[in-house]
Amino acid sequence: MIRRKSHVDRLMDLLDRYPVVGLLGARQIGKTTLAKEVLARRDEESHFFDLESPRDLGRLREPELALERLEGLVVLDEVQRMPELFPVLRVLADRPARRARFLILGSASPDLVRQSSESLAGRIIYHDLTPLDLEEVGMHDFDRLWIRGGFPLSFLAESDARSAEWRRAFIQAFLERDLPQLGIRIGAVTLRRFWTMLAHCHGQAWNSSRFASSFGVADTTVRRYLDLLTSTLVVRQCGPWLENVGKRQVRSPKVYLADTGLLHTLLGLETKEEVECHPQLGASWEGFLIQQITARLGARSDQCHFWATHAGAELDLLVIAGNRRLGFEIKRTVSPRISRSLRSAIGTLGLERAFVVHGGSETFPLAHNVEAVAASRLLLDLAPLS
Repeated sequence: MIRRKSHVDRLMDLLDRYPVVGLLGARQIGKTTLAKEVLARRDEESHFFDLESPRDLGRLREPELALERLEGLVVLDEVQRMPELFPVLRVLADRPARRARFLILGSASPDLVRQSSESLAGRIIYHDLTPLDLEEVGMHDFDRLWIRGGFPLSFLAESDARSAEWRRAFIQAFLERDLPQLGIRIGAVTLRRFWTMLAHCHGQAWNSSRFASSFGVADTTVRRYLDLLTSTLVVRQCGPWLENVGKRQVRSPKVYLADTGLLHTLLGLETKEEVECHPQLGASWEGFLIQQITARLGARSDQCHFWATHAGAELDLLVIAGNRRLGFEIKRTVSPRISRSLRSAIGTLGLERAFVVHGGSETFPLAHNVEAVAASRLLLDLAPLS
């Protein structure tokens, strides 16, 4: 088992300050394991309810009666299966003397977020559990994490073939079982086709007309499909940064599959050799490194953007944290240089520092406040924001 210390520490801190903490993440990403680590570290009485267990569902048949007497930390796993719990949690969170705090786990969904936000406004804070990252597995497993992705059971499989087998089964179960349980009624075949098309457009700006034409439906319909997969944390949208610079700028988000292992499976790829021969090699590597850079920086999703103009200037990742602006260009090359596109971004956006993350083995300066950073030295040569 891989210890996810930063996530455990974050949850411990949030539970000290909020009556209800929501831990959201894709299915099989490790939410239950993480919650049990938190339980083991907290020096207080604890209670665990698995809402996929008939026994625990029976215990919660009268939820207020079952929960009001409990003290310490109460964990409710797969909470989206019992939306009637949210008003009860509001009542319990508002008691003058808080006898219990609640850690609720759920596969993110529009319904889950809406119900909890409406019932628990001002009482709940969310933490997203992302796939494994390089700080958790170590730089020696760079290629393994890239090819297999960050779902723990995929990453830890005994071989690439077993890892790919797990991911194929996950995709099938996610489409045929998990999404319907979240109240999503779009056919599994339709969503698999859409998800596969997204894999072939990984790292590109969203083009609703292209997808709508392929499916023979309205633009709003394919946009709903995109938002649905985003809300369940298997797709990630990176929003554009728009600067008042007198240039025509790209306004559509870039779309990435949130896990490169799932990306490779949807592309029909199992091994590093197969990935390296595929046209999506560069896009896969770019998406993977953007994930690792943001994890290393500790940047929130709302601090991360891309920037592009219709004239061709582009910055793969723009991180804005307060008054700081950091720019990243990702290049799978051993000979990094400052491109015209990066020069345009530096001058237009007023970057504090810029980085060219590359496939070579050395980190070195390219110009004043511009550095070439080797992907293999990412954890050594890139400092967190704080």
